[in-house]
Amino acid sequence: MKRYILTGAPGAGKTTILRRLTAAGFDVVDEAATAVIAREQAAGDAEPWARPAFVEQVVDLQRRRQLRSAPRHAPHQIYDRSPVCTHALTTYLDRPAPAVLLAEIDRITRDRIYEPQVFFVRNIGFCEPTDARRISFQESLVFERIHEESYRRFGYDLVEVPAGDVADRVALIADTIARLDGRA
Repeated sequence: MKRYILTGAPGAGKTTILRRLTAAGFDVVDEAATAVIAREQAAGDAEPWARPAFVEQVVDLQRRRQLRSAPRHAPHQIYDRSPVCTHALTTYLDRPAPAVLLAEIDRITRDRIYEPQVFFVRNIGFCEPTDARRISFQESLVFERIHEESYRRFGYDLVEVPAGDVADRVALIADTIARLDGRA
């Protein structure tokens, strides 16, 4: 099975793209950080990302989702973010990367869990805050740059998904996967 990562700045349109890819029949694995934030906020923690254990919770959920989704019938999967994104988050938060995160990055690198081509969704010129995403557009640009640096640092090739019409962005991803899979 080929596993592709979709990443980019907060508010860049990843969720909308992934919904369309799911509707088109692609097997999508949801983002872990958003799920951890929603769960912790529902339990009364307004800012779970401020706790040191947050990164470990995200890494644990990412790993469990990746391992649990492995036996599916689909020839490929698209992951909404990866442990490399979590590394970018620790850099953005100016925290040291915890050992569990570094071990997970070692595992995904050693075992070649994800394809080396990563779909990098570029910002769309603004960033709407949500309960889980409390970041300004200017902050999202810094986060975007850190994501790019993290993926390059760990040896991934970025496939640019520029700002534009959602259908065009989805088509670019679908066409690139077909080409990489040798079907185009």
